[in-house]
Amino acid sequence: MNIIGRLTGDAKINTTPNDKQVVNFSVAVNDSYKNKQGERVERTEYFDCAYWLSANVAKVLTKGTLVELTGRVSARAWIGMDGNARAALNFHTSQIKLYGGGRKTGAVTDGSAGSSAAPAINSENNGAVKDDLPF
Repeated sequence: MNIIGRLTGDAKINTTPNDKQVVNFSVAVNDSYKNKQGERVERTEYFDCAYWLSANVAKVLTKGTLVELTGRVSARAWIGMDGNARAALNFHTSQIKLYGGGRKTGAVTDGSAGSSAAPAINSENNGAVKDDLPF
């Protein structure tokens, strides 16, 4: 499944008790359609995303960055501390394409955060950025 949206905040790196690192971030996906009355209806869905393949990508995943994600979606539901039902959509990301638009950080030196060329980061190349160079 693919989703395209903007990061709602900077990505965070978390470490599991087994010393595995995961990059966690949230993406807002906007959708609009016309209802039966012909009125435009706009919706925003939020996905809690996890990327396990390389923590290095966290430095370019900044608030407002437009990304295209490939992976699988799941839902979770629970009862909150206040007794109310809660739910969230999770997205287990296997590939990330950056389209830019987020805050620029000094830590990024390869220019990929603002690139419109959409470098892809995926499981096949262990988190390395794909390019279109013939060598």
